[in-house]
Amino acid sequence: MKAAVWHRRNDIRVEEVPEPGAPGPGEVIIRVGACGICGTDLEEYRDGPLFIPVDEPNPLTGRKAPLILGHEFAGEVVDVGRGVVDFKLGDRIAPDVLIYCGECYWCRRHQVNLCEKLAALGLMGDGGLAEYCRMSTAMCIALPNGLGYDHAALAEPLSVSVRAIRKGEIQPGARVAIFGGGTIGQLALQSARVAGAGEVFMVEPLASRRQLAMDFGASTAIDPTREDVVETLRRLTRGVGPDLVVEASGNANAVASAIAAARKGGRIVLVGLPVKPTSLNFFEVVAAEKEIVGSLSHVYDEDYATAIRWLGDGRVVVDPLISVRLPLDRLLEDGLHRLEARTHETLKVIVVP
Repeated sequence: MKAAVWHRRNDIRVEEVPEPGAPGPGEVIIRVGACGICGTDLEEYRDGPLFIPVDEPNPLTGRKAPLILGHEFAGEVVDVGRGVVDFKLGDRIAPDVLIYCGECYWCRRHQVNLCEKLAALGLMGDGGLAEYCRMSTAMCIALPNGLGYDHAALAEPLSVSVRAIRKGEIQPGARVAIFGGGTIGQLALQSARVAGAGEVFMVEPLASRRQLAMDFGASTAIDPTREDVVETLRRLTRGVGPDLVVEASGNANAVASAIAAARKGGRIVLVGLPVKPTSLNFFEVVAAEKEIVGSLSHVYDEDYATAIRWLGDGRVVVDPLISVRLPLDRLLEDGLHRLEARTHETLKVIVVP
């Protein structure tokens, strides 16, 4: 079969590789219908290995590079292993790609995204940038009727946003500010509205992404290069500040603004991953009793299943986020290179193997 294989930094090849083989007990094989690529894939391409094991195999998957990329995908079941009763041939599914030990302190508390040995398909095991993929049924969620594979491939980033809003403990009518209008930020905006937010404000320097946020129902979209974000948000909230601020840009400089923007007693959820350290004014946090919470990835039955449900019933819309659909053969030229060179006009790239 054809697959996109990470060999080393700056060396991803679309090449012929063996098919996954017969599924083991509790496993299925799917024919991949669509797979998204994101910033993590680009970072592994240009700066990796970051998560991909190179010297020693991952303890859960037993795999190391070369590995097939792709952790945002969906497809059709074409083979089932012994003991599989929840899925049959022809079922349409999307996998929550996290692999966890099930035995550590965090797994026993159902915090599987914090597992000591956490792994993921597409990074520590073969993923969905291929014609076929093998996986455990434990990570599989059935797709609702009518949900296309290209939209289902966004269940993974949506589940990241769902978790961030869940960690924000949003209350009905809450005023929410989202910092960063990329894919995660736009999905967090929609998730906040579904969860009952009264107003949602988007902070984003790119005009096209501010307009997209308005199309998705933002009350106001703020350009941080032209306005004082903290003062503008206070003015929009009658001098108080947002109840919840979600930092989704990953920009280290935005973290301080996000914390300053939240109201006294408010909550800040950090879901973006800054690539460099940042300073923090702890006095402001303590004196205003602000809460800062980290949010990592997703949990299969809480966040991923919710994402699939919201996509299926139309509460969250993702088609405007898809910048291009392309065949696997064009992954590098029209996919990763586009994400790298045309970031201002590219959100989600969908590959159809």
